[in-house]
Amino acid sequence: MISIDRFLSDEQDPKAVEKVIGKLNDLLTSGEEILYLGVQKKPAVNLLPDSIAITNKRIFYCEPGNLGLTMNFKDISWKSVKEVSFKEEFFGSKFICVPQHGENIVTEFIPKVQARKLHQAANQQLEAYKELLHQQKLEENRAMASPINLSAQQPFADVAPIETPTPEPIQIAEVVEEPEDETTLKLRKLKTLYDKHLITQEEYEAKKAAILDSF
Repeated sequence: MISIDRFLSDEQDPKAVEKVIGKLNDLLTSGEEILYLGVQKKPAVNLLPDSIAITNKRIFYCEPGNLGLTMNFKDISWKSVKEVSFKEEFFGSKFICVPQHGENIVTEFIPKVQARKLHQAANQQLEAYKELLHQQKLEENRAMASPINLSAQQPFADVAPIETPTPEPIQIAEVVEEPEDETTLKLRKLKTLYDKHLITQEEYEAKKAAILDSF
């Protein structure tokens, strides 16, 4: 059984706290705990006050019914909450929960101190939930950005490796020079004498004609 003492620090109605805690004890899931409990306090006689409980997983709205014989519970998880706020008025404050979808949930006549602490506790849990989502998103991004290990991939079994053909050696034909005949040799020597101006052109032409005639 949850002790109610820590939920009476801000002048909460002891009977209302005891009744709400007794019922909530059976509704909490594994790892869930009540962080703060605010109790409505109307300016007139308030025999059946509403209560708001902040847990680490959701917000509970506790409304008595059937002249206090029953208790109705509504809850909203942190993933469904857009923001929370409170508005101080002459008699207490309004605690306002803005859901992601649907109308705002407004509870009136919450004592000002309790409304501030409800707001503080709710905001802390809302920020913690948003941070958790942020970390999960970062982990997903890291996983998606992980490099692919190409070395671990198996090669295609049905694709044969491409063989580079070995070029055939180029065969260079050997040029065998035939020895010059006697006539060609005489003409070459004659031309050499003429190029060196050792004989005149007339002599060159005459000797050239004589060599060719003897061929």
